[in-house]
Amino acid sequence: MTHPSITSEKIDNVLCISVDDGKANAFSISLLEALGEELAKAEADADIRAVVLAGNTKVFVAGFDLDVINSGDPVRVTELVAAGGSFIRQVYGASLPVVAASTGHAVAAGALLLLGCDYRVGVDGPVKIGLNEVAIALTLPEWALLIAKDRLSKRHLQVSVANAKIFDGSGAVDAGFLDEVTQADQVTARAVEVAQGFAEQLDAKAYASTVRALRGDLLSQMETAIVADRAAAGL
Repeated sequence: MTHPSITSEKIDNVLCISVDDGKANAFSISLLEALGEELAKAEADADIRAVVLAGNTKVFVAGFDLDVINSGDPVRVTELVAAGGSFIRQVYGASLPVVAASTGHAVAAGALLLLGCDYRVGVDGPVKIGLNEVAIALTLPEWALLIAKDRLSKRHLQVSVANAKIFDGSGAVDAGFLDEVTQADQVTARAVEVAQGFAEQLDAKAYASTVRALRGDLLSQMETAIVADRAAAGL
């Protein structure tokens, strides 16, 4: 499946997957499915040893498509959110390292995608990163709470999830959404550099087996929660 918002570039043994819809890079089901297929193809390609996920010059991912979220149709909402959970789970369970180039704002589902990546490079500046669901009258699904508990700093978990605190770049490092920050025009290049380091230093089979051992229980719990959400909506 191709998608007009996605471009992919192979840089040595790293695949850089960029999303740019010209706007906020909101997740739709078609975009999520296309991203999932790109990642699956990268995992199946023996020449690819790491992946970078990048946004556009203003936004990494700004969350789910608000037209769906605000539609009042619980089935459509559940279908979209479950698709987001499935993709983030796929990223977290990928058999090769995934590095985020958080090129701008990353809120809601965008922040959750950061939590699913091995390493996250972001902008050193006044970007907005965090889980704003409670502030906009939404409740995080169980799968999202699971990965938030796994990746966020214990010191920041409550204010991040229950109090919907939004962080700038350096604050997001402290909270656990990012691992490092740099100048905006250097984010993608630095993410590729990190991914190339992983590709060169890590044994592919050992990485995949370690991810299964380290994250397997959480990935199973996420899958159970997503299946339950779909079943409750009659999907």
